[in-house]
Amino acid sequence: MSTRWYPIYQRGNPQLRVFLPNFWMKLIRPTEEQPPNVVTFSVSMEMTKYDVRNYLEKIYKLPVVDVRTRIAMGETKKDQTYGYITKKDDVKLAYVTLPREESFVFPDFFSEKAEKQAKEEKSLDESKAGFRRFLDRNKKRPGTPGWFSI
Repeated sequence: MSTRWYPIYQRGNPQLRVFLPNFWMKLIRPTEEQPPNVVTFSVSMEMTKYDVRNYLEKIYKLPVVDVRTRIAMGETKKDQTYGYITKKDDVKLAYVTLPREESFVFPDFFSEKAEKQAKEEKSLDESKAGFRRFLDRNKKRPGTPGWFSI
């Protein structure tokens, strides 16, 4: 099942062989509102529902109730200059349902970023207000530099 190269068999102990699947899964933020016990993954196109279930149960020891998959068509875009059409690759999405008593909340990594952005906007507004005051003071003298004042 795997296309990876493994070391050739050698006699003796221990046998250092690790068999890893060629599958990958990526946790993605859902675009629409979902129940708290449903988690969305972007998975390899070769994975089936049973592969997703076994992957989560065996590797991560997650209790899985149901798995639904769908293939989302990639975005198509027409080039403005030359007129040719490009299409991004299709993506397989897996919706994994956990037991009712378990819930998953997508982590919010960038809460500090919003606070920092608010502080920067406040500083920008203050500097704009200072510049407006400067323009109001020098309304009758257009083109006069700021260092030249009476």
